[in-house]
Amino acid sequence: MQALLVLCTCPDEASAACVAEALVAEHLAACITQVPGARSVYRWQGAIEHSVEVQLLIKTTPARLAALQARLLALHPHEMPEILALPVVAGHAPYLDWLDAQVTPPTP
Repeated sequence: MQALLVLCTCPDEASAACVAEALVAEHLAACITQVPGARSVYRWQGAIEHSVEVQLLIKTTPARLAALQARLLALHPHEMPEILALPVVAGHAPYLDWLDAQVTPPTP
């Protein structure tokens, strides 16, 4: 079973919680870990910016990535959010099976 770890930062805990709840409820992510207090330094529109953000660690599958990305873009308050998908090269087989089951939409 293939899995992905998607990284995304949110500007605050409220937006992070909203994004996480929606993605899990819609079977786009199996689990999302919210890590508050992430400090980012980046260039934006020619200036160096410093932000305190909430890092989201989103667990999903390649089959759900396109839908997850589209929904994340619709939910996210930034005009250009960070969305980076990293392949999971190994993992605990029962967890990976659970992850796959969680992102499989229920049949009507």
